[in-house]
Amino acid sequence: MKPIWIVDDDPSIRFVLEKALLREELPTRSFASARDVLAALDEGGGDGPQVLVSDVRMPGGTGLELLEQVRRRQPGLPVIVMTAYSDLDSAVSAFQGGAFEYLPKPFDLPRAVELIRRAVEESRREEVAEQQQAEAPEMLGQAPAMQDVFRAIGRLSQSQVTVLITGESGSGKELVARALHKHSPRAHAPFVAINTAAIPKDLLESELFGHERGAFTGAQAMRRGRFEQSDGGTLFLDEIGDMPLELQTRLLRVLSDGQFYRVGGHSPVRTNVRVIAATHQDLERRVQDGLFREDLFHRLNVIRLRLPPLRERREDIPMLTRHFLTLSARQLGVEPKRISDAALQRLAAFDFPGNVRQLENICHWLTVMAPAQVIEAKDLPPELQSSADPQRMPGTEPIAAPAAAGAAALASSSSSPAPGSGEAGAAASAAAQGWERGLEAEALALLAAGRLDVWDALSRRFESRLILAALAATRGRRIEAAHKLGIGRNTITRKIQDLGLE
Repeated sequence: MKPIWIVDDDPSIRFVLEKALLREELPTRSFASARDVLAALDEGGGDGPQVLVSDVRMPGGTGLELLEQVRRRQPGLPVIVMTAYSDLDSAVSAFQGGAFEYLPKPFDLPRAVELIRRAVEESRREEVAEQQQAEAPEMLGQAPAMQDVFRAIGRLSQSQVTVLITGESGSGKELVARALHKHSPRAHAPFVAINTAAIPKDLLESELFGHERGAFTGAQAMRRGRFEQSDGGTLFLDEIGDMPLELQTRLLRVLSDGQFYRVGGHSPVRTNVRVIAATHQDLERRVQDGLFREDLFHRLNVIRLRLPPLRERREDIPMLTRHFLTLSARQLGVEPKRISDAALQRLAAFDFPGNVRQLENICHWLTVMAPAQVIEAKDLPPELQSSADPQRMPGTEPIAAPAAAGAAALASSSSSPAPGSGEAGAAASAAAQGWERGLEAEALALLAAGRLDVWDALSRRFESRLILAALAATRGRRIEAAHKLGIGRNTITRKIQDLGLE
């Protein structure tokens, strides 16, 4: 493994930590100043650090300044900051600067070694996750329909032609757009995605084209729009069928001559962007209904690529399920769960109105809720237990299925089923028991592993799933999501930032 770097101007501190870590067979490298550490990082020779342990107060640069520099160069490197008991401000600043933990001086040596070992394990997990992410395929699919899509991506990636991707919600249209960009000559430039249906009509124009300072109330400074941000690269316009008519005219102008005006601007801005659009709607029908400009439709519809719904590629469901279970376990920091053949058969028989996104959300749900390490058919969400699939309704949110099951579990755990609720009450009660069993099993596993942050770890995961479910149910509208959760607008904004859900 890579060495632990220790930086402290006090040689006795360096000596004590070196000897203690060597007894634990952890290699070390010591430095007397922050300047020496930065020089070693710049050299790039030999191994970089697995973990960095730094004092705060040192001549020639403080530990907090070093932390800031290291975070810029190696964002994933765990940094432990050593502070005096009385130096509370430094401890707070260390956490705000992204430190892994702080170690108070004078420190207890066994506790210091334990903390460093924990940081080493975290660093190794990050390395494995990065490697797996780099090795993970962009898209999965062995069904003939998906192989046709892959071949089309291969043919279109080297072209500059505009592409229109059609397919149901949740089928993976943005993944196709990203693959077209990644394998194109524009791969070195930005890929910018915007969902035109998720942004209010009065803000969408500014989002796309930017605005000048003072163009409207609140425009305190000039802002570059998505067309400028993606200059030289690819702009992905998702749900293009929902774009307001007046903006369709401006979009047509950009596609025609490659220039536009910022909101409130008087000078044309030129841009070199490849546009990839996507929609789940029937654009021909919207043209007939007068909701979509025919000339814009023909401008976008140069090459059309249809993405099949999941029910047309059922043979891919087992492979996708195992992939998403592994991905969910990695995100939650738990052991990946396995799934029985009977459960896979039940999944393969389901029509998945929310397509691949719904399958991914169900796998997240199973990672948290399934009580055992092997997922059986009885562990699947309630909507997969019935023999008949629910009728697909327009605008169905893919996450609604697992989220609804979790909500039923929460409701049932806090109150008894209403009289006369019958099978619905029984299903909610069963879901509640599964949810509680899963939580208890996870807590016991973490406690048995000697974790000292069980409350914080489980609380963060619980809050993350609640907020993500609410945001999915409200199509990303935070104020509405906060209202549904019964919390304040400022609270959900703070939680999203604290939990890293941006």
